[in-house]
Amino acid sequence: QVQLVESGGGLVQAGGSLRLSCAASGRSFSSYTMGWFRQAPGKERESVAAISRDGTRIFHADSVKGRFTISRDNAKNTVFLQMSSLKPEDTAVYYCAARRGWGLGNYEYWGQGTQVTVSS
Repeated sequence: QVQLVESGGGLVQAGGSLRLSCAASGRSFSSYTMGWFRQAPGKERESVAAISRDGTRIFHADSVKGRFTISRDNAKNTVFLQMSSLKPEDTAVYYCAARRGWGLGNYEYWGQGTQVTVSS
């Protein structure tokens, strides 16, 4: 069992930056692939980024590539999403999630989400 708590969301102007954090409690954080997802009002949830348990495999969605960076610190049981050059279309609730094995779907554990709002 893994419990996930996101933080770092907020209101930012277009072009600004935010760093999201997701703290995990429970066993064996380093055993899990971690992912960031987002869901905007009226839209389906989409995968934003993912990182393998040892950080050697990384995925970023095309929509955020070059602007967002996922990273993790297994010693601190935390995964990060550094977001730069933010756009109004990045406005969404951002969720972190965990799963065993590499993959971009079928995540087992989810956080409660943190709101990111980008003003134009």
